[in-house]
Amino acid sequence: MTTATLLVRALPPQVVKDLLVRDDAGRPAVPFADGEGGAPLRCCLRRSRPGERIALVSYAPLRRWAAETGVDPGAYDERGPVFVHAEECAGPEGDGLPFTSAHRVLRRYSADGRILGGRLVEAPEDFVPALREAFAEEAVALVHVRAVEYGCFLYEVRRG
Repeated sequence: MTTATLLVRALPPQVVKDLLVRDDAGRPAVPFADGEGGAPLRCCLRRSRPGERIALVSYAPLRRWAAETGVDPGAYDERGPVFVHAEECAGPEGDGLPFTSAHRVLRRYSADGRILGGRLVEAPEDFVPALREAFAEEAVALVHVRAVEYGCFLYEVRRG
C-alpha cells in the first residue's frame, strides 16, 4: 500500500505463516472463529468479519525491521498482541491508510532503531499531515502506527 512517497506495510505473508507456527513469544497460535468481527487484522489492514478464522499472536515489529536492516533494536525490541488471519490472506485491498478513525500514536524511529518521539493523532484528517511531518524529519527511518487504547502495533510506514 502506498500513499504518495510513503509505504504502508502490513505483515508480510511469510511472517504471518511463521507467527502461526510459533509467535515472537515462542507460542503456537490458537486460531478461532471471530464471532463478532471487528478485530484489526495486521495481515490485510482491515477489520475482521464475523465468522472469519483469526488468531491473536505475539509480534515484535521492530525486531523484524532491525533484522532486515542489520540494526540491533536493543531495549526497544518489544512485542505485543496482533490479530492475523489463521489461513492464507490476500493482503491489503486498496491504497489508503487503514485504521485512522480513532486516536492513534505515531512513533518515530531512527535508522539505528532508536525512538525519536511520538505524536498523538486525534482526528482522521490530521493523520496524513502528521505522517508527512514525521518523515520531514530526515532522521526518521520508519514510523509505527499504534492504537492509543491498548498501545498495540497496527502497522508500519516507511519512505516509499
